[in-house]
Amino acid sequence: MPHTIASHPDPRQLRRIALQAAQAAGAPLVQAFRADPRQPGMAVTTKTSAHDLVTVHDGATEDALAAALTAAVPDSWITGEESGARGRGALEWIVDPIDGTSNFAHGFAMFSISIAAVFAGEVIAGVVHDPVNQLSFSADDDGAYLSSAQRPETRLGSTSGSATRSGAQLNLMTSYPSAEVLAREGAPALEAFGEMVTGFSTVRRVVSGALELCHAAAGWNDVVLGVDTKPWDIAAGMLILRRAGGTYLAFGGDAEPAGRTPDHLAPDYLGLGPGVDSALARRLIGEASARRRRFSHS
Repeated sequence: MPHTIASHPDPRQLRRIALQAAQAAGAPLVQAFRADPRQPGMAVTTKTSAHDLVTVHDGATEDALAAALTAAVPDSWITGEESGARGRGALEWIVDPIDGTSNFAHGFAMFSISIAAVFAGEVIAGVVHDPVNQLSFSADDDGAYLSSAQRPETRLGSTSGSATRSGAQLNLMTSYPSAEVLAREGAPALEAFGEMVTGFSTVRRVVSGALELCHAAAGWNDVVLGVDTKPWDIAAGMLILRRAGGTYLAFGGDAEPAGRTPDHLAPDYLGLGPGVDSALARRLIGEASARRRRFSHS
Protein backbone atom coordinates (compact mmCIF):
# COMPACT_ATOMS: atom_id res chain seq x y z
CA MET A 1 0.00 0.00 0.00
CA PRO A 2 1.41 3.45 -0.88
CA HIS A 3 2.72 5.44 2.05
CA THR A 4 1.15 8.86 2.62
CA ILE A 5 2.98 11.83 4.12
CA ALA A 6 1.21 13.37 7.10
CA SER A 7 2.70 16.01 9.41
CA HIS A 8 5.74 13.77 9.77
CA PRO A 9 6.40 10.52 7.88
CA ASP A 10 7.24 7.28 9.67
CA PRO A 11 11.02 6.69 9.36
CA ARG A 12 10.61 2.99 10.12
CA GLN A 13 8.26 2.49 7.21
CA LEU A 14 10.49 4.58 4.93
CA ARG A 15 13.46 2.41 5.91
CA ARG A 16 11.55 -0.73 4.94
CA ILE A 17 10.49 0.82 1.63
CA ALA A 18 14.06 1.82 0.81
CA LEU A 19 15.38 -1.63 1.79
CA GLN A 20 12.96 -3.38 -0.54
CA ALA A 21 13.76 -1.00 -3.40
CA ALA A 22 17.54 -1.32 -2.94
CA GLN A 23 17.52 -5.10 -2.69
CA ALA A 24 15.33 -5.45 -5.78
CA ALA A 25 17.49 -3.03 -7.80
CA GLY A 26 20.66 -4.78 -6.63
CA ALA A 27 19.79 -8.16 -8.18
CA PRO A 28 20.49 -7.09 -11.81
CA LEU A 29 23.80 -5.55 -10.69
CA VAL A 30 24.91 -8.90 -9.29
CA GLN A 31 24.12 -10.51 -12.63
CA ALA A 32 26.06 -7.83 -14.52
CA PHE A 33 29.03 -7.77 -12.13
CA ARG A 34 32.29 -8.97 -13.70
CA ALA A 35 30.61 -9.34 -17.07
CA ASP A 36 32.78 -9.27 -20.17
CA PRO A 37 33.62 -5.54 -20.64
CA ARG A 38 33.51 -6.05 -24.40
CA GLN A 39 29.78 -6.79 -24.20
CA PRO A 40 27.36 -3.85 -24.67
CA GLY A 41 25.75 -4.48 -21.28
CA MET A 42 28.94 -3.51 -19.49
CA ALA A 43 30.14 -0.68 -21.73
CA VAL A 44 31.98 1.90 -19.63
CA THR A 45 32.14 5.61 -20.45
CA THR A 46 33.42 8.66 -18.61
CA LYS A 47 31.63 11.72 -17.26
CA THR A 48 33.88 14.52 -16.02
CA SER A 49 37.23 12.73 -16.37
CA ALA A 50 38.92 9.36 -16.83
CA HIS A 51 38.47 8.85 -13.08
CA ASP A 52 34.69 9.45 -13.19
CA LEU A 53 33.15 6.37 -14.82
CA VAL A 54 29.56 5.51 -15.67
CA THR A 55 27.89 2.41 -17.08
CA VAL A 56 24.48 1.73 -18.55
CA HIS A 57 23.58 0.16 -15.20
CA ASP A 58 23.92 3.46 -13.31
CA GLY A 59 21.05 5.08 -15.18
CA ALA A 60 18.93 1.93 -15.32
CA THR A 61 19.31 1.35 -11.58
CA GLU A 62 18.43 4.94 -10.77
CA ASP A 63 15.31 4.71 -12.94
CA ALA A 64 14.25 1.49 -11.20
CA LEU A 65 14.78 3.03 -7.76
CA ALA A 66 12.90 6.20 -8.69
CA ALA A 67 9.94 4.19 -9.94
CA ALA A 68 9.81 1.96 -6.85
CA LEU A 69 10.26 4.73 -4.29
CA THR A 70 7.74 7.17 -5.78
CA ALA A 71 5.21 4.38 -6.28
CA ALA A 72 5.53 3.47 -2.60
CA VAL A 73 5.42 7.13 -1.51
CA PRO A 74 3.54 9.15 -4.16
CA ASP A 75 4.13 12.42 -2.30
CA SER A 76 7.88 12.23 -2.91
CA TRP A 77 10.59 13.22 -5.37
CA ILE A 78 14.07 12.02 -6.32
CA THR A 79 17.50 13.61 -6.23
CA GLY A 80 19.77 11.20 -8.09
CA GLU A 81 23.41 11.27 -9.06
CA GLU A 82 22.70 10.50 -12.71
CA SER A 83 19.48 12.40 -13.49
CA GLY A 84 19.39 15.12 -10.86
CA ALA A 85 16.02 16.16 -9.45
CA ARG A 86 12.78 14.69 -10.74
CA GLY A 87 9.22 14.84 -9.46
CA ARG A 88 7.81 16.82 -6.57
CA GLY A 89 6.43 16.14 -3.12
CA ALA A 90 6.92 16.54 0.61
CA LEU A 91 9.57 13.82 0.90
CA GLU A 92 12.92 13.75 -0.90
CA TRP A 93 14.76 10.55 -1.76
CA ILE A 94 18.51 11.06 -2.32
CA VAL A 95 19.75 8.19 -4.46
CA ASP A 96 23.14 6.93 -5.61
CA PRO A 97 22.39 3.98 -7.88
CA ILE A 98 25.97 2.68 -7.81
CA ASP A 99 28.23 4.26 -5.24
CA GLY A 100 31.62 3.01 -6.42
CA THR A 101 30.99 2.73 -10.16
CA SER A 102 34.71 2.35 -10.86
CA ASN A 103 34.81 -0.64 -8.51
CA PHE A 104 31.74 -2.13 -10.20
CA ALA A 105 33.20 -1.60 -13.67
CA HIS A 106 36.59 -3.06 -12.71
CA GLY A 107 35.22 -6.15 -10.96
CA PHE A 108 36.07 -5.05 -7.41
CA ALA A 109 33.28 -6.12 -5.05
CA MET A 110 32.98 -2.86 -3.11
CA PHE A 111 30.03 -0.85 -4.40
CA SER A 112 26.57 -0.14 -3.11
CA ILE A 113 23.13 1.33 -3.65
CA SER A 114 22.54 4.28 -1.33
CA ILE A 115 19.11 5.73 -0.49
CA ALA A 116 18.32 8.47 2.03
CA ALA A 117 14.87 9.79 2.93
CA VAL A 118 14.87 13.52 3.70
CA PHE A 119 11.96 15.39 5.27
CA ALA A 120 12.02 19.12 6.14
CA GLY A 121 15.76 19.20 5.40
CA GLU A 122 16.61 16.32 7.75
CA VAL A 123 17.71 12.79 6.87
CA ILE A 124 15.26 10.51 8.71
CA ALA A 125 15.93 7.10 7.15
CA GLY A 126 18.79 5.58 5.20
CA VAL A 127 19.77 2.38 3.42
CA VAL A 128 23.09 1.28 1.95
CA HIS A 129 22.89 -2.09 0.18
CA ASP A 130 25.98 -4.02 -0.91
CA PRO A 131 24.46 -6.37 -3.52
CA VAL A 132 27.44 -8.63 -4.22
CA ASN A 133 28.24 -9.31 -0.57
CA GLN A 134 24.52 -9.30 0.31
CA LEU A 135 24.91 -6.80 3.15
CA SER A 136 22.13 -4.31 3.89
CA PHE A 137 22.89 -1.44 6.28
CA SER A 138 19.99 0.77 7.33
CA ALA A 139 18.83 3.28 9.93
CA ASP A 140 15.73 5.06 11.20
CA ASP A 141 14.75 6.82 14.42
CA ASP A 142 15.11 3.64 16.46
CA GLY A 143 18.68 2.72 15.51
CA ALA A 144 20.99 1.27 12.87
CA TYR A 145 20.79 -2.25 11.49
CA LEU A 146 22.68 -4.82 9.42
CA SER A 147 21.20 -7.81 7.64
CA SER A 148 22.80 -10.35 5.31
CA ALA A 149 22.00 -13.52 3.44
CA GLN A 150 23.55 -15.52 6.30
CA ARG A 151 21.85 -13.89 9.27
CA PRO A 152 18.68 -11.92 10.08
CA GLU A 153 18.63 -8.23 10.81
CA THR A 154 20.67 -7.25 13.86
CA ARG A 155 21.16 -3.91 15.53
CA LEU A 156 24.45 -2.04 15.13
CA GLY A 157 25.12 -1.04 18.72
CA SER A 158 26.97 1.77 20.43
CA THR A 159 30.04 1.15 22.57
CA SER A 160 29.01 3.82 25.08
CA GLY A 161 30.62 3.28 28.45
CA SER A 162 33.74 1.64 27.04
CA ALA A 163 37.11 3.38 26.78
CA THR A 164 37.63 5.61 23.76
CA ARG A 165 40.00 4.13 21.17
CA SER A 166 42.47 6.53 19.59
CA GLY A 167 46.01 6.81 18.31
CA ALA A 168 48.11 5.01 15.72
CA GLN A 169 46.29 1.67 16.03
CA LEU A 170 43.24 3.06 14.25
CA ASN A 171 42.61 2.33 10.58
CA LEU A 172 41.42 4.93 8.09
CA MET A 173 39.35 4.79 4.92
CA THR A 174 39.54 7.76 2.56
CA SER A 175 39.47 8.66 -1.12
CA TYR A 176 41.53 11.77 -0.40
CA PRO A 177 43.40 13.01 -2.32
CA SER A 178 41.61 12.38 -5.60
CA ALA A 179 43.30 13.06 -8.93
CA GLU A 180 41.38 16.34 -9.13
CA VAL A 181 42.59 17.38 -5.66
CA LEU A 182 46.19 16.51 -6.57
CA ALA A 183 45.97 18.64 -9.70
CA ARG A 184 44.56 21.53 -7.68
CA GLU A 185 46.57 21.36 -4.45
CA GLY A 186 49.77 19.51 -5.33
CA ALA A 187 52.29 19.02 -2.52
CA PRO A 188 50.04 19.90 0.45
CA ALA A 189 47.63 17.09 -0.49
CA LEU A 190 50.50 14.60 -0.82
CA GLU A 191 51.91 15.70 2.53
CA ALA A 192 48.50 15.19 4.14
CA PHE A 193 48.26 11.71 2.67
CA GLY A 194 51.74 10.97 3.98
CA GLU A 195 50.58 11.92 7.48
CA MET A 196 47.67 9.53 7.12
CA VAL A 197 49.94 6.66 6.05
CA THR A 198 52.34 7.21 8.93
CA GLY A 199 49.75 8.22 11.55
CA PHE A 200 47.29 5.32 11.18
CA SER A 201 47.72 1.57 11.28
CA THR A 202 46.27 1.17 7.78
CA VAL A 203 44.95 3.50 5.07
CA ARG A 204 42.45 1.95 2.68
CA ARG A 205 41.14 3.56 -0.51
CA VAL A 206 37.82 1.85 -1.10
CA VAL A 207 36.33 4.70 -3.18
CA SER A 208 32.77 4.14 -1.96
CA GLY A 209 31.89 6.72 0.65
CA ALA A 210 28.60 5.08 1.60
CA LEU A 211 30.23 1.73 2.35
CA GLU A 212 33.14 3.37 4.15
CA LEU A 213 30.75 5.02 6.60
CA CYS A 214 28.77 1.81 7.05
CA HIS A 215 31.90 -0.22 7.74
CA ALA A 216 32.76 2.31 10.45
CA ALA A 217 29.24 1.93 11.86
CA ALA A 218 29.74 -1.85 12.00
CA GLY A 219 33.13 -1.51 13.70
CA TRP A 220 35.08 -2.88 10.74
CA ASN A 221 36.80 0.45 10.19
CA ASP A 222 37.62 3.28 12.58
CA VAL A 223 37.93 6.59 10.72
CA VAL A 224 36.50 7.88 7.42
CA LEU A 225 37.64 11.15 5.87
CA GLY A 226 35.92 12.69 2.85
CA VAL A 227 36.53 15.90 0.90
CA ASP A 228 34.43 17.47 -1.88
CA THR A 229 31.62 14.92 -1.68
CA LYS A 230 28.00 15.04 -2.87
CA PRO A 231 24.81 14.37 -0.87
CA TRP A 232 24.18 11.03 -2.56
CA ASP A 233 27.64 9.88 -1.44
CA ILE A 234 27.06 10.33 2.26
CA ALA A 235 23.45 11.09 3.27
CA ALA A 236 22.42 7.51 4.09
CA GLY A 237 25.80 6.48 5.50
CA MET A 238 25.88 9.54 7.74
CA LEU A 239 22.62 8.55 9.43
CA ILE A 240 23.63 4.90 9.76
CA LEU A 241 26.91 5.84 11.44
CA ARG A 242 25.22 8.22 13.87
CA ARG A 243 22.45 5.78 14.77
CA ALA A 244 25.10 3.12 15.44
CA GLY A 245 26.67 5.40 18.03
CA GLY A 246 29.44 6.82 15.87
CA THR A 247 30.29 10.44 15.14
CA TYR A 248 29.80 12.34 11.88
CA LEU A 249 31.28 15.84 11.68
CA ALA A 250 30.42 17.97 8.64
CA PHE A 251 32.75 20.68 7.33
CA GLY A 252 32.78 23.19 4.52
CA GLY A 253 29.29 24.63 4.80
CA ASP A 254 28.34 28.11 5.98
CA ALA A 255 30.53 27.84 9.08
CA GLU A 256 32.74 25.32 10.88
CA PRO A 257 31.36 22.81 11.56
CA ALA A 258 28.65 23.01 8.91
CA GLY A 259 26.56 25.65 10.67
CA ARG A 260 23.34 26.45 8.81
CA THR A 261 24.10 24.01 6.01
CA PRO A 262 22.42 20.64 6.67
CA ASP A 263 25.12 18.10 7.40
CA HIS A 264 24.30 15.93 4.38
CA LEU A 265 24.81 18.94 2.09
CA ALA A 266 28.21 19.95 3.50
CA PRO A 267 30.98 18.75 1.13
CA ASP A 268 33.62 17.61 3.65
CA TYR A 269 33.29 15.27 6.61
CA LEU A 270 34.94 13.14 9.24
CA GLY A 271 33.35 9.88 10.35
CA LEU A 272 34.41 8.17 13.57
CA GLY A 273 33.25 4.69 14.50
CA PRO A 274 31.53 4.00 17.83
CA GLY A 275 33.96 4.56 20.68
CA VAL A 276 36.59 6.12 18.41
CA ASP A 277 38.25 9.54 18.37
CA SER A 278 41.32 10.85 16.57
CA ALA A 279 42.97 14.22 17.09
CA LEU A 280 45.05 13.62 13.96
CA ALA A 281 41.97 12.97 11.82
CA ARG A 282 40.21 16.03 13.22
CA ARG A 283 43.19 18.22 12.31
CA LEU A 284 43.63 16.69 8.84
CA ILE A 285 39.98 17.14 7.82
CA GLY A 286 39.98 20.73 9.07
CA GLU A 287 43.09 21.53 7.03
CA ALA A 288 41.87 19.67 3.93
CA SER A 289 38.49 21.41 4.04
CA ALA A 290 40.16 24.81 4.42
CA ARG A 291 42.41 24.11 1.41
CA ARG A 292 39.44 23.03 -0.71
CA ARG A 293 37.56 26.23 0.11
CA ARG A 294 40.63 28.39 -0.51
CA PHE A 295 41.35 26.85 -3.91
CA SER A 296 37.68 26.89 -4.94
CA HIS A 297 37.51 30.62 -4.26
CA SER A 298 40.81 31.48 -5.96
